Amino acid sequence: MELNLKALAKINLGLDVLRRREDGYHEVRMVMQTIHLYDRISLRKTRQPGIRVRTNLYYLPTNENNLVYRAAKLLMDEFDLPGGLWIDLKKYIPVAAGMAGGSSDAAAVLFGLNRMYGLRLSREALMERGVQIGADVPYCLLRGTALAEGIGEKLTPLLPAPKCPLLIAKPPIAVSTRMVYENLKLTEDTVHPDLDGVLAAIERGDLRAMAASMGNILEQVTCGRYPVISELKETMKQQGALNALMSGSGPTVFGLFEEKAQAKAAMRAIQEQGLAKQVYLTDMYHNRRRQEA
Repeated sequence: MELNLKALAKINLGLDVLRRREDGYHEVRMVMQTIHLYDRISLRKTRQPGIRVRTNLYYLPTNENNLVYRAAKLLMDEFDLPGGLWIDLKKYIPVAAGMAGGSSDAAAVLFGLNRMYGLRLSREALMERGVQIGADVPYCLLRGTALAEGIGEKLTPLLPAPKCPLLIAKPPIAVSTRMVYENLKLTEDTVHPDLDGVLAAIERGDLRAMAASMGNILEQVTCGRYPVISELKETMKQQGALNALMSGSGPTVFGLFEEKAQAKAAMRAIQEQGLAKQVYLTDMYHNRRRQEA
């Protein structure tokens, strides 16, 4: 039996860090949004025991250092599943880009094995297991528009965010998530993004107000160190973006547009200026089921 799956990327419509916890993790508050940019994963049962992973990117690990391997091993060990598993991972979501690509891949494998082996685990049960792999995995199982709190594992589904053309640009730099969080200084004077404004605008279905309220506190670290992030944001805005923001800890930047023609013009400008080679025009993903606030 073979199962083909899509692992969808996410962006952050808002990202705030409230404090550093005693265990070293950071208390966060984020508005998460799934988008139509995805990796493709094929799962196939094998008679030969063991988990084998193949990817289209030579530099990705194919052992327990890949989250798809860890996700498969978690369920195969817990339920003593017979035989082995072949995982073919085709990556299209930019790697190490603040878009939860690895977490989404792991979520897809958990979802897929649950279906292939008839484990009958609820989505909530899969989410409880997913957090053992990574803080973003439960959200990637939930999908859609959601408020994430705690270390990202406390999730509240929201009404769908207003749909619009969405431009994604990943500059050719690597940003260490650990470096960003370690260099974030939180004081009484820290300016926090208006996440309540984002939430209220989503509730009203007001695209312009949502875009105007968007903010990412981690830009306080990254924009000074990596000027290309600010350049990408400014280029998108010059071409008509309602707003542009870094996703996660970066370096990916996304822009929200009212017209697809504006987004295409921004794409051309980014490519002509050589700011990013990985540039994608897409839109918001909405769950088929109605999300309850």
